[in-house]
Amino acid sequence: PFYAILRAVPDKLMGVIAMGAAIAVLFVLPWLDRSPVRSMRYKGWISKTFLLVFCVAFVILGVLGVLAPTPGRTLLSQVCTVLYFAYFLLMPFYTRLEKTKPVPERVTG
Repeated sequence: PFYAILRAVPDKLMGVIAMGAAIAVLFVLPWLDRSPVRSMRYKGWISKTFLLVFCVAFVILGVLGVLAPTPGRTLLSQVCTVLYFAYFLLMPFYTRLEKTKPVPERVTG
């Protein structure tokens, strides 16, 4: 997916920066998640929906990274790149605002 992000940005330098940011954002992920629960099992439907969209965008970017670039594929790659970064940039907001299921006693204690 990182090569597709590199090709999605028309400017070479900005493409390298975007690809580097796509890798670097993975290292700050623990600080982006503001949910009181850590397991996806107990998170709300908003987190699950965002994760599903992220996974679909990630797989599409992976496939587009190995295919030859065309204008249509480049546009799809740009859309998936926005979805990739939106998952991480919006995470502090949607994880703080959503309702979570209570964590069972066997997990907490």
